[in-house]
Amino acid sequence: MEDKNRLKIDTRLIYGKSELQPEETDWLNSMKFIRTSYCDNLHAKCYINEDEALITSMNLYEFSQQNNNEMGIIVNREKESELYHSIYEETKRLIRVSDEVQISVKKVKKYSNNKSNNKKNSNNSIKTGFCIRCKTKITLDPLHPYCTKCYTSWKKYKDSNYSEKYCHICGKEMKTSLNKPSCYSCFKKNRNKISFPKPKKLA
Repeated sequence: MEDKNRLKIDTRLIYGKSELQPEETDWLNSMKFIRTSYCDNLHAKCYINEDEALITSMNLYEFSQQNNNEMGIIVNREKESELYHSIYEETKRLIRVSDEVQISVKKVKKYSNNKSNNKKNSNNSIKTGFCIRCKTKITLDPLHPYCTKCYTSWKKYKDSNYSEKYCHICGKEMKTSLNKPSCYSCFKKNRNKISFPKPKKLA
């Protein structure tokens, strides 16, 4: 999409179901030749250009690529002209019934990469932590142990006990979660220095 924008090729992006993240709106705001529309009940995933159309179950999320079993079909305009035309006409209909969005939202503070909301961390000598899903370096804050990108994926299901891969504090590979973002050793060393999620009582 960035390449098409550099070539000044008109590109249409239609999304639905959820609001765009600040990073996404900021990126779209920098793309002068990408026009964005919102369709409230959109659930289809279709990627089409002048030569081919791809219809697939996969969302434009890294989470889908890494964790889901997806399928799709690709249709060539030259070889399957009638089917391609039908897809193209439906795409035009979706554009007509969608509301064009004027991207004006500026980038705001990221979820946890810049400044932590954890006041205890401000006096702590350890400033850097790790995303418990991808190990990206982020601000140390066990209450917010995801990078912005992984938090967006996690928020889709909001399972606080979903098994992740890394300790938020030392970055070592081990089973963690939003409720338990660090290994026991790191928790023991830092529990009096920084805030950790409070254990939830079982009903």
